[in-house]
Formats: sequence, structure tokens, C-alpha cells
Amino acid sequence: MSKKGGKQAETERKVHVPCKRAKVEASCPPSPMNYDSPDSVFESLIFPIEQEKFFKEYWEQKPLLIQRDDPSVAAYYQSLFQLMDLKELSSQGFYYGRDLNICRCVNGKKKVLNKDGKVNYMQLKRDFDQKKATIQFHQPQRFKDELWRIQEKLECYFGSLVGSNVYITPPGSQGLPPHYDDVEVFILQLEGEKHWRLYKPTVHLAREYNVESEDQIGNPTHEFILKPGDLLYFPRGTIHQADTPLGGSYSTHVTISTYQNNSWGDFLLDAIPGLVFDTAKEDVALRTSIPRQLLMQVDIADSTRRLSSFLRSLADQLENTKELRSSDMKKDFIMNRLPPFLGNSPDPLAPGGKLPKLDSKIRLRFKDHAIITVEPDQENSDERRKEMAYVYHSLKNRRERHMMGNEDDDTNEEGISEAHGLRFPLSHMDALKQIWRSATIAVKELSLKSDAEKQNLVLSLWTECLIEVI
Repeated sequence: MSKKGGKQAETERKVHVPCKRAKVEASCPPSPMNYDSPDSVFESLIFPIEQEKFFKEYWEQKPLLIQRDDPSVAAYYQSLFQLMDLKELSSQGFYYGRDLNICRCVNGKKKVLNKDGKVNYMQLKRDFDQKKATIQFHQPQRFKDELWRIQEKLECYFGSLVGSNVYITPPGSQGLPPHYDDVEVFILQLEGEKHWRLYKPTVHLAREYNVESEDQIGNPTHEFILKPGDLLYFPRGTIHQADTPLGGSYSTHVTISTYQNNSWGDFLLDAIPGLVFDTAKEDVALRTSIPRQLLMQVDIADSTRRLSSFLRSLADQLENTKELRSSDMKKDFIMNRLPPFLGNSPDPLAPGGKLPKLDSKIRLRFKDHAIITVEPDQENSDERRKEMAYVYHSLKNRRERHMMGNEDDDTNEEGISEAHGLRFPLSHMDALKQIWRSATIAVKELSLKSDAEKQNLVLSLWTECLIEVI
């Protein structure tokens, strides 16, 4: 299942004509984030909690509140997104539903107050001031460079898509009723204060639990007041609600969320078909016919025992499998994630260094943004297609489409997004793994039969900006 455009903290979307990209970048105060690596970015995000402690005691287990009485951090958080940003952004052609919602919690229910078509900022501000409506702005990383930079590194860190939403709520108001999300959630408080109430999930890591009223969920297990610079984490399935206190200013926070559809169950659904396909090549029992009229029977107890036997055989096969093929999850992630954040580089996607030759030494560029897979030949429609090695990357992904669902651009005739990458004979797989596993490697040392194959492989990768000559 594609994760692109999936539910991210109560997002509702409609498909409209894409808006123009706006450049809204105020001068940023000094950043408390360490961008040396994906690990250092996550460490900065949860500072002063250490990563080991976070994953041992909090991840998928319980909420974590980090309060920071640091004006410089508060100023940095405020720079990530502000209400005034919407005035400039909305002038570029935003649409209700796709780019933002306006909503309010009324008698414990969510009431959506969207208009039709394009967003008019003056109307939006009137609804905000007069109707006390919350503005929910979808995927601000499309326009705010600092959020792009943070989320791109977090996608490298988690190996999963990372989306975000901004919520701007007037004083004395609440945008959403009690609800849960099927993602891991990090709340960054940007402006004002927000009162949060968290409840113990009725079903652990709930996916289908519908919250109808506070009577159904009991008393809060945690209550917090978030101020600018504070961070709150809570696991997916956690029922929560938040409101802005009376008598203060409006509140702005951003939710950064990840790990949607990234469970062991999702991975099994993705990987088992490839395992069955490969095992069936060698195990004749898996190629014998199912019983006559099996699909028409009501009671298939005998057949389930046979299936159990096959599953045990597959489990034994899995124990001896060096590589478990992921058929869709890898590709879905790389196709839909953010491109690398390259700052002010004048020509960031130019091939690196001089043209590679047989006596060159090379190294991989953008390792976190490229994957290797084995798939049937996509350019051959024969029933028995041979397997090929594919290299997919996200260098050409479009930032403005991140987490926004399928749109018309970059899609094939079936409306499916096209992946960016290269196709090689399966005999090139070992050489590709050498490049991926080595800090540097000489072209002549690649595990290919001929010098021509070595040169053609590295030239293809170099042209695609995936390697550089050193």
C-alpha cells in the first residue's frame, strides 16, 4: 500500500490543480539542530534525552514531554512557521482540502468549515478570528526550507516517510475532538500555548478505534501545557485532544509524524510474496494443483492444514535466506520521499568530479537516497521475464509534491508515479553491492567479467549523479 498522501494527523484532502511554489523564508535565528548526520538531527530533536533511552523507554510505549526554557530554541521553533506565512503562501494559489482545512470542535464533533476552491487569505483570517476556527496547513515542508531540511534527515534516520501538518488555533478554541493517529507523532510548539490531554489507547496501537465522545475514553492519563520550544512525543494509537487557553494568544504547533504502514505485518505482506515465488521455483510441492473445487467450498479445514505445512516449510526456508526481497515498500519509500536538502548549491545535481575511467577511484553519493532491488524486467512484457537489478533514487523527486498524493505529473498511463533510476543485468548485482558497501573503491576491482562492463556501470551511475570520482 502506498504511503504517499496517507492520513497524517487528521488530514482531509481533495485533488485540485497544483499550486505554484512559494518562497517564504524569513531570516532564521541560529539553529539548535546538528545537521552533521541523520543521527545528530534526531539527537538534536529530542535533546537532552539520549537516543538509547528514548527507544528503550518511550518509542511505541508512552508519551515524552521535553520542556526547554531556552529563548534561542523558542525563537528557532517560531521561525519554522508563523501565521503571517499563510498570507504570502495563500497568494500563490492554495486550495481548501488539499493545502489546508479550517475546522472547529463543536459539541465533541469535528466541524469542517472549508470553502470551495482557492483559499482567500482575508476570508481565512475572518474565519480564524470570528469563528474561532483552527487552520490546519498540510505538509509545510513543501515551502519552508528548514522543515524540508529536518524532515529529509529524519526520513534518512527512520527509513520511512516523514510528514507534517501545522495547526494554528485561536485563543479559547479547539480544532479537533478526541482522536488518534496511526503514526508516531512529534509535536513542536512554535507560538503561544497549547493544553494537551492524552488518554490510554483502548486498543494498543489502534487502527480502527473510533472515538465518539470523552465518556468513551475516561480521564486523561497525561496533561501538558506546551510553550514555544517544547516538544511532545506520543505513540501511534494514543487518543489525544488539545485546546488553546482563554485570555492568551493564538497557538501554533507543527506535528511531525512517521512510521505509517511500517509495521512487521506490513513488511510480511510485502516480503512473503517474493519468498513464495522464489521457493516455488525449487519446491515442486508448491507448484502442484490445489484440490478440485477448493475455491467453491465452505469448509476447507483439510486445506488449511496443508497450508500450515507450506508455511512451516517457508519458515524453514526463511532461516536460510540471506536476502529477503521487499517488493513494494522499498520502492514506495524511495519514490515518495523528499529529495536531498542541498541548500544554496548552484548546480547540486551535476555529476561529481571528472568522468570515471577504469583506473579511477569512486565513491557513492547520496547513499541515504538510493536503493538496490531485484525485480522482473519491466521493459519486457513476456510471461517469463528474467530478473534484473534496479537502482532507484530520490534525487529528482519534487519537494512540492511530498506527501500530497498522486498528481498528474511524473505518472505513467495508469496514473502511477514513475520511479527515477537505472536498470542493469542481474550479473551486475555484486558490483553494485561493492559500491554501496565501500567508502571508496577502484573501478577495476568491481566484480564484473569485462572492463567494458565495469566502465559502463560506473558511467551510468555517474551520469545519474550517484557516484563521484575522487
